[in-house]
Amino acid sequence: MEEIGFSANSGVSPVAVSDPFPLFSEEAIDIMRKEVLDPEVLEKYSYTSDIAPRQIRGYAPKYGKFVFEAWKHPETLAIISKIAGVDLVPVMDYEIGHVNLSIPGNKKDHKNLGDNDDGGAIVGWHRDSYPFVCVLMMSDTTGMVGGETALRTGFGDIKKVRGPSKGCAVVLQGRYIDHQALSAFGGQERITMVTSFRPRSPRIRDDTVLNTVRPISNLSDLYGQTVEYNLENAESRIRHMLKNVRDSMKAGATDVQSIKSFLDFEIKTLIHLNEEIVDESLVKKGSLAEVCEEAAKDKRRKL
Repeated sequence: MEEIGFSANSGVSPVAVSDPFPLFSEEAIDIMRKEVLDPEVLEKYSYTSDIAPRQIRGYAPKYGKFVFEAWKHPETLAIISKIAGVDLVPVMDYEIGHVNLSIPGNKKDHKNLGDNDDGGAIVGWHRDSYPFVCVLMMSDTTGMVGGETALRTGFGDIKKVRGPSKGCAVVLQGRYIDHQALSAFGGQERITMVTSFRPRSPRIRDDTVLNTVRPISNLSDLYGQTVEYNLENAESRIRHMLKNVRDSMKAGATDVQSIKSFLDFEIKTLIHLNEEIVDESLVKKGSLAEVCEEAAKDKRRKL
C-alpha cells in the first residue's frame, strides 16, 4: 500500500495489488465459462448498472457448482491468502463468481482514450464493497489491446496493472483503492470473474459496505448472508470475551478497560451493519451514481 501512496494501516494488509499469477487451468476455465454462459443463467442472473454494462451474480452454487467448489477449495484459499498477506475467506456464498462481461470493441478506439478517460472502462471508477477481490481472466488475451485494471494511487496519478492471461488472476485490496476495469479492444471479449474476500479472523476489522452491490443484487440473499456472517463473527468474539471475563473473575481481577473496548467495538460494528441494511424500497436497481460520485470527489481532492 505504501508504494502507491497509502498508509500501511489504511487497509487490512500491506499488499495493494499483486502481479498476475496462475490460478486455474484452461480446462477449469472452460467448465466455468460453460456454467456462467448458460442461457438460463444469463437470463435469470444478469444485471446492468451505471458503471457496468453487464454483470452476472448470485447464480452459484445452484447453477455454478464447479465455480463454487473451485473458489472454496482449500488450495485456492491458501494461494490467494498467501498473495494477499492475510488469511482470507470468501465474503459470502452470494459473492462467489461475480462476472463482468465486455462486448468486442474497435481497436482504433483505444488510441483516443487517455489515462483518466472513463469511456474505455467496462466497469467505471469505484471502490469495492469488500476488503479484497481476486479477479480471474476467463478470456483468451492473445492480441488483446487494453483490458488492464487502472488504479488511482495515493499520489493522485493513474497506475495501470497488466491484465492477467486466461486462467490467471490478480489480487486487489479494492475496498481502499479507486479503480476501474478497462475494456479490451481489437475484437476481443473481456470476461472476468471476481470473487470477494474478507479476513478469516473475526477479530480483524471488516470495513465492508454494500453500496456497490445493493442495486445489483437479490437483496434477500445479500442481506441474509451479510447478517449471517456478521452474527457468526460476533458470536465468536462474544464467546472469546465471555471466557476472558470468567477467567478474570476467578482471578479476582476483572479487566474493565478490556470489557469497555470490547463493548465499544461490538456497538460500532452493529451500528455499521444496521446502516448497510437499507430498506428495499429505498434501493434503486442498477443505480450506482453515488459510487461514481464518491470516486470523482476523491479524484478531485487529489488533483
